[in-house]
Amino acid sequence: MGIKSFTGKRAKPQSASEKIKVSDYMTRNLITFKPEQSIIEVMEILVKKRISGGPVVNDINELVGIISEGDCLKELSDARYHNHPMEDVKVELHMIKNVETIDGEMNVLDAANKFLESKHRRFPILENGKLAGQISQSDILRAALKLKGQTW
Repeated sequence: MGIKSFTGKRAKPQSASEKIKVSDYMTRNLITFKPEQSIIEVMEILVKKRISGGPVVNDINELVGIISEGDCLKELSDARYHNHPMEDVKVELHMIKNVETIDGEMNVLDAANKFLESKHRRFPILENGKLAGQISQSDILRAALKLKGQTW
């Protein structure tokens, strides 16, 4: 009679990259915008804070859109072409309303692939229908540097 092992099936070991989630590197303290804000005000904030865009939320912190430098540039060009003032132009008229989000539990390397596929510069993260944070391409690079070439 042979020796029996009672240790059961062993769990598959996780690599270091499998343990790093988007929520570990996302920015939680966000600069957000309101749909009723003026484009001029958004442009001032983007320049002052040195950011390229941000989420647009309603009064109960639900994501309703994203506004970017490119959206502001489009309005600037239109205003010049049509010779109309920009002071009364609201964010809700120029924000992107169909916003793609990602899950905070997603692996950062999977998120990197999503950035490459979509050409987006940022993805909002929702928790229970509310804006919880945002992950950018530079956040993904920061996470990759922490791995320092460990097994991908």
